[in-house]
Amino acid sequence: MGEWFDVQGEGRFFASDNAAPVHPEAMRALEAANRGHAMAYGGDALTEAAARLFDELFGRPVHTFFAFNGTGANILALYPLVESFGAVICADSAHINTDETGAFERVVGAKLQTVPTPDGKLTPDLIASQLSGRGSMHHPQPQTVSIAQVSETGLVYTPGEIRAIADFCHENELTLHMDGARVAQAAAALGVSIAAITSQAGVDVLTFGGTKNGLMYGEAVIAFIDPPARALPYMRKQITQLSSKMRYIAAQYIAYLSGELCFRNARAANAMAKRLAEGLEALPGVEFAYPAQANIIFARIAPNVRERMLKRAFFHVMDEREGLCRIVTSFDTTREDVEGLIAAARGDG
Repeated sequence: MGEWFDVQGEGRFFASDNAAPVHPEAMRALEAANRGHAMAYGGDALTEAAARLFDELFGRPVHTFFAFNGTGANILALYPLVESFGAVICADSAHINTDETGAFERVVGAKLQTVPTPDGKLTPDLIASQLSGRGSMHHPQPQTVSIAQVSETGLVYTPGEIRAIADFCHENELTLHMDGARVAQAAAALGVSIAAITSQAGVDVLTFGGTKNGLMYGEAVIAFIDPPARALPYMRKQITQLSSKMRYIAAQYIAYLSGELCFRNARAANAMAKRLAEGLEALPGVEFAYPAQANIIFARIAPNVRERMLKRAFFHVMDEREGLCRIVTSFDTTREDVEGLIAAARGDG
């Protein structure tokens, strides 16, 4: 069996934080959970303990539902917020629109109503531009808004920006969902608590990610309001996101939340992205498309520079013609990894 595993670990990847391994603390939590029998479908002590940690994280009781993966968690989070004739307003660059193979529309049957944005972030004015068809039987009816934290352009929403969106949504009978696949990285970048950019800012339902920050698998859907919370247990089963052995997801989140592993990992990833941005920004042939705020960098990189960098480490070239590249750091990205990529960009690596 060893020959299959000998190839693992060769080289470093800046394509996605999903390429990183499982953090040792999460792996130890999985091993500790793998003892004896436990009640299935979340009726176990570990799932109960993990839910209490989410209550502590947000400073009040919340409704926690674990799911297998990010796409499933986003569908589950949005499912109770929109009817079949309804629509979810989101940025045209949103992950739920561009990278989930139409899963929400296929499974839920409602529409994603996308908004062109200059930087991947929604504003109250952009949301308002999508409400003209309300009340007409000929148009899907906007019922909720979805924003991503970190956004698909690598930018983060401040607490004030989220509060402004949430207030607009609630004044206009819309709910607010956050795709928080990298919510810990966003909080670390802003130097605030996760609650400050979610529950305290008016978010109604949150997809809380862990896979991109050191966990093996499993995301959490957190409902801050009751109506969707009442439907979520049934919807989770219906869309095949109910884990029979939920203790293995929960155990990871106990490790993730109880020792601030989520923040340690997020700060580490962000710090390496910041150093990489500092090293690249002064080089000829590199132009940043957006400011590097968390652990994702978007830059237009000249072909000769890009070629040298790709020989050192793989990352995604999003647009060959424009040279737009997406470079992502992870919790285990090292200073050596970053300095090596900078040196390659300079031509001396």
